[in-house]
Amino acid sequence: MARARLYPSVRLITNEPTRGPWIYARNVAALEERVEDGALVEVLDASRRFLGHAFYNGRSDIRLRLVAEGRRGDLDRPERFFEARLRAADNLRRRGLGLAAVTNAYRVAHAEGDDLPGLVVDRFADTLVCEYHALGFWRAREVLETALGRIFPGAEIVARVPPSAARSEGFEAPPAGPAPREVWIEEHGLRYPVVPGTGHKTGWFCDQRDNRQRIASFAAGKDVLDLCCNAGGFALSAARAGARRVRAVDLDEVALERARRAGEENGLDVEWRHADGFDVLREVASERGPRPELVVLDPHKLIPNRSSLELGKKKYGDWNALALGALAPGGLLATFSCSGALDLPGFLGIVFGAARRAGREVRLLEILGAAPDHPQRPDWPRSRYLKGALLALAD
Repeated sequence: MARARLYPSVRLITNEPTRGPWIYARNVAALEERVEDGALVEVLDASRRFLGHAFYNGRSDIRLRLVAEGRRGDLDRPERFFEARLRAADNLRRRGLGLAAVTNAYRVAHAEGDDLPGLVVDRFADTLVCEYHALGFWRAREVLETALGRIFPGAEIVARVPPSAARSEGFEAPPAGPAPREVWIEEHGLRYPVVPGTGHKTGWFCDQRDNRQRIASFAAGKDVLDLCCNAGGFALSAARAGARRVRAVDLDEVALERARRAGEENGLDVEWRHADGFDVLREVASERGPRPELVVLDPHKLIPNRSSLELGKKKYGDWNALALGALAPGGLLATFSCSGALDLPGFLGIVFGAARRAGREVRLLEILGAAPDHPQRPDWPRSRYLKGALLALAD
């Protein structure tokens, strides 16, 4: 007896294997039956062989987001399927990575990296932020948030849809509700106030957790300048590690105030400054006194999309040229980019070009990336959005 279909089918124009979880509109054949945007569908190749299940969206150039490749029965009970996938992702963090021993703030699900393309889930103490980048996951949010409630009993769940995702997926983001309550997270023994789902990203940069520790290991006895400091993670980690002086700069007054409070909570001395980092670097470079011996440069995403690639590359070049120009001879620069449209070789080329512009000779010491709770599919390099470099300036 033939198995009844639970989902409509969408056919591709080729029999070639798919690469990664996104299938673009140009690779999808004309629909042969009615399919609602955001619905789960069966994906067939050009010869009508079953490939897997995906969320379909006719409003987006990313026409299909594959959530399962394998058996037709995998999605017979979607609530059970998604709960199992979310549990597997959280088990990797808790058991595989042992994150509970060092923090109560980590990424539970990293979209494509956890085979949930278009869904990000971050944990902040007893609050979860679900960030929806795909219409299909947004439509399935009741199933997803119910599953998360079983995995994290009693947790408050905050839903967030970035405006850019709503535009690209062709739906309206929900109206802003009351601000979520503030929670205090812990990371490697330091405490920080976070308002989940607000500010940059989901409220806290979990991806820089290991880099904060790594850069702090070089801070003892040094004059440290943290640019675009946001909530103060690099600055406070350096201060606790024994830096002689720590200055932290940001234009976001709300984030800077939280950083000040975190400094007070942890009993650490940091000079917080509300200012444009470009202006501060020019001031430091023009001063005759000692220059910083360790500079951290972690700007917001300067390339939000492909159309802004060239302008963003110029901004990264300007930032790094100024930072290297302000650094003391023999000093260290930790520089980062979170722009997914800029790959690692391109970013390194910009940084090395900035060194030439600044007339400084540098050595590359380390390549830095996101913490391991941000895994990457081998066939999906887009997951490696955060890239960084630790450089040493010649004496």
